[in-house]
Amino acid sequence: MHTSDTAARAAQVLSRPFSLGGLTVPNRIAMAPMTREFSPGGVPGADVADYYARRAAGGVGLIITEGTYVDHAAAGTSGAVPRFHGEDALAGWEHVVRAVHAAGGTIMPQLWHVGMAREAGAPPFPDAPPSGPSGIALDGTPAGHAMTQRDLDDVIAAFAEAARTAERLGFDGVELHGAHGYLIDQFLWSGTNRRTDAYGGSRTARTRFAAEIVAAVREAVAPSFPVVFRMSQWKMNNYQARLADTPEELNEIVAPLSDAGVSAFHCSTRRYWLPEYEDSDLNLAGWVKKLSGRPTVTVGSVGLDNEFIGTFQGEQSGVTGVERLLDRMERDEFDLVAVGRALLGDPEWATKVFEGRTDELLPFDASMLRTLS
Repeated sequence: MHTSDTAARAAQVLSRPFSLGGLTVPNRIAMAPMTREFSPGGVPGADVADYYARRAAGGVGLIITEGTYVDHAAAGTSGAVPRFHGEDALAGWEHVVRAVHAAGGTIMPQLWHVGMAREAGAPPFPDAPPSGPSGIALDGTPAGHAMTQRDLDDVIAAFAEAARTAERLGFDGVELHGAHGYLIDQFLWSGTNRRTDAYGGSRTARTRFAAEIVAAVREAVAPSFPVVFRMSQWKMNNYQARLADTPEELNEIVAPLSDAGVSAFHCSTRRYWLPEYEDSDLNLAGWVKKLSGRPTVTVGSVGLDNEFIGTFQGEQSGVTGVERLLDRMERDEFDLVAVGRALLGDPEWATKVFEGRTDELLPFDASMLRTLS
């Protein structure tokens, strides 16, 4: 699958260190955040630490953890997704950090609030109503609580406290989940944000809540501590949804976030090789880097021959090469690449790619989602 020339390119391009604030990532490969629901009671155990450390030992430079709930009653919708608050959960995360560092990797928690994606009555706090900018679900139906100013302030404070805690526990940065139709993205998207106050209306106004979270997080941590913002156009149940139909509209979102203190943007797409706008080959990460001047992370079906929708429909994902990825990285379209399902299928994916051993790469299928290995 790899010629010797391609193997040499992969080793040269992907193994370069990358500096982000005070962090040096040893290479250009990140593990994408993927919800696993293997943390009973919201507490990550030794198996979770082993799971992440195995990928770090397998060559991944930066681990971005699965989404972890900030300390707000309406933040979550599962009792098996890890929390980022409470002594028991934080002790578990401290063990995860030590294990990843011992394996030679760096690690950031992804801080998460699901907003209107919460199911009423679900754990970890069954009495908390689904909450969002306008109490509107992703399908446009009224389904929950429209957040008050006090609610907004509480959530902003929860993100800031989680970031402060992450730095204290020894994490190497934080990622804020602003993608896929969860709370922060619900404010960014006109489909769920119908507010008429300072947090709604224009695209820039809809970005205000996200920017205030970024600013609060930035203030809570050291100036050199990386703050990554994950964003997407698509939503969980609407793959055609868009925040911005033109680069100019996209800039109305990324400029305030950059000004607020984002260190890098993690730009989630379903297929990383597709152009985001007409008349340019740049993908979303490429456009965000061009507009913001900030480093970017690309993601979307790296190393596999189908996207995640096919996985959940029972299709097996075949292994593909990384030639197109290398082409884009050689021209600095983006700075890091996040790998998801390919790393679930093969914890040593990064090392095998570095060494040109792609004939040894293992495929991925949906059954792997049911185990933590």
